[in-house]
Amino acid sequence: MSVFREYNTADSFVICADGGLDTALAAKIKPNLIIGDFDSVKAAPPAKVETVRLMKEKDDTDMLSAVKEGLHRGYRDFILFGALGGRFDHSYANVCVLQYINNMGGHGMIVGDNEKLFFMPGGRLHLRDMRGATASVYPFGVPNATVSYTGMKYPLTEDVMTSDVPIGTSNIIESDDATITVLGGNVIIYVLTGEKGK
Repeated sequence: MSVFREYNTADSFVICADGGLDTALAAKIKPNLIIGDFDSVKAAPPAKVETVRLMKEKDDTDMLSAVKEGLHRGYRDFILFGALGGRFDHSYANVCVLQYINNMGGHGMIVGDNEKLFFMPGGRLHLRDMRGATASVYPFGVPNATVSYTGMKYPLTEDVMTSDVPIGTSNIIESDDATITVLGGNVIIYVLTGEKGK
């Protein structure tokens, strides 16, 4: 539950997707909205909390449904918790949700206890005060991407990464203001911090 210490959920609109309700209640976080087909949640939805029940047979995952509901209500900045580390298919689907958020004009990231994951269709990401962490970069949804690094153990200058050769794995951040710049294509950036990143 330490992942929530960095974020003030009191200033956020909290949407719990299915089993995410159990995690929120354990962390003493009050949801504003609960959505899902309720096939994995253990707790009953709290009284007076808006609940959207989905059919079990559906195209969208519960996470994507939650994001779509948030977008429909006007929200554009999303932090997804509990999106990695379980079943691979669901983890991959959640990475795809980051691209969906971007395509809808929003911004999103996946956050875990010692990890963060970003989707970038171009631009520059500053990795401030993360010296010693590892960063991995991969083309996503495209065959290749052109990337530059600064402040990393293995620098790159307009290097073309291809989706079939994962050369961007586990670079070490050596500067307090490292950057990853995407000059062409889409990438996912995975940053591992804390004990796991050593």
